[in-house]
Amino acid sequence: MGDRDRGLRGGGGGARGGGAGGARGARTPPPERGHVGSETPEHEFRCHRLQDSLLSSASGYSNYRGVLNWCVVMLILSNARLFLENLIKYGILVDPIQVVSLFLKDPYSWPSLCLIIVANVFALVALALERRLATGSMSEATGAFLHALNLITILCFPAGTVLAVSSITPVGSVFALAIYTILFLKLFSFRDVNRWCREAKDQVPEGRNANGDVGMSEVSYPDNLTYSNLYYFLFAPTLCYELNFPRSPRIRKRFLLRRLFEMLFFMQLQVGLIQQWMVPTIRNSMKPFRDMDYSRIIERLLKLAVPNHLIWLIFFYWFFHSCLNVVAEVMQFGDREFYRDWWNSESVTYFWQNWNIPVHKWCLRHFYKPMLKRGASRWWAQVAVFLASAFFHEYLVSVPLKMFRLWAFMGMAAQIPLAWFVSKFLRGNYGNAAVWMSLIIGQPIAVLMYVHDYYILNSEGHR
Repeated sequence: MGDRDRGLRGGGGGARGGGAGGARGARTPPPERGHVGSETPEHEFRCHRLQDSLLSSASGYSNYRGVLNWCVVMLILSNARLFLENLIKYGILVDPIQVVSLFLKDPYSWPSLCLIIVANVFALVALALERRLATGSMSEATGAFLHALNLITILCFPAGTVLAVSSITPVGSVFALAIYTILFLKLFSFRDVNRWCREAKDQVPEGRNANGDVGMSEVSYPDNLTYSNLYYFLFAPTLCYELNFPRSPRIRKRFLLRRLFEMLFFMQLQVGLIQQWMVPTIRNSMKPFRDMDYSRIIERLLKLAVPNHLIWLIFFYWFFHSCLNVVAEVMQFGDREFYRDWWNSESVTYFWQNWNIPVHKWCLRHFYKPMLKRGASRWWAQVAVFLASAFFHEYLVSVPLKMFRLWAFMGMAAQIPLAWFVSKFLRGNYGNAAVWMSLIIGQPIAVLMYVHDYYILNSEGHR
């Protein structure tokens, strides 16, 4: 009787367990009747399995969103302390009027603006040469020589003007020389593409043009050699010329207004951070440089690295996302790939290929691939691209400052051995960290070098 009662009680418990398990979606059949130790299989008591710690790379875990949020909060709090300390020590230094005066030192001549207006002459010369070449009234050799002369003048004329005119300011000079550099790259591409069209003209089948598929409104060579086509390209946010650019269907007004607001906000933020944070730090760095106090120099360098890098990140978003999207939206320019995920760079080469897509496309199309076609190796072609980039970096810094120290050139040239070292010895997260370190530390070194030399030439030199 006792055994029967126990069996009935066990069966009732099993029925109840089955009912409850059915309501929850039971994973295992009810245990057999009997003693507690035999009612549950052994695996039901197991709480361990073969697995790695969560922070081990072998675990496959990659969701570090909480850690990223923590880093952002810590960054904000630490920089807030530094900013408050700066305000207490120096007061409010932000002065937008001072920035305007940097561009307009002499309001009656405006040399930088005059230089930019004169740039139209070189664009019209390039168009006139291409029209003569299209009609066959000029030989290819003569056209190539005159194009080369025009392109060389584009770089030499503004540089000579900046060095000769005393009233032009460094900030205005940088702006004018940047416009001429962009014009040089655009007209170089304009010349190359039209030459390619002439070379391919006799080989293109009927009903197609030398630039792709024919559409209802597409232009074929030489009908592209018009003022409107040229100036659309000159104002478009690209350095690579095409006869027919991809076009967006309409102007998105809300998108445009958001980008315009970002432009204005981030421009003011950059100016405020430079005046309030960077300028005092740079001024305080001059004495350690004069005294060659290396420990203080390193301390000033690390102190300058934070605002400099923050301003660089803001500039990247302001220019490549806000400004270029505004221009593209107004002109209904369809290709908006101005940058890729350079922040995930695990090599120096990947960073330079993805942070500035317009320049990368130009280098690939008009410099790197032509060198490969002429028999150069990939390594030498990459070195040539870095050295060309180093030249333009130095051109945009040394000429406006009217001194030649080659710090920018050497900084870019140093990317060649750095790229080799990172690709050879550092992979994954270590490579990404090396790229970030080069960005955070490399730029302040160049800034301090140029500011120190400029200070020595223009302050102590006039005592």
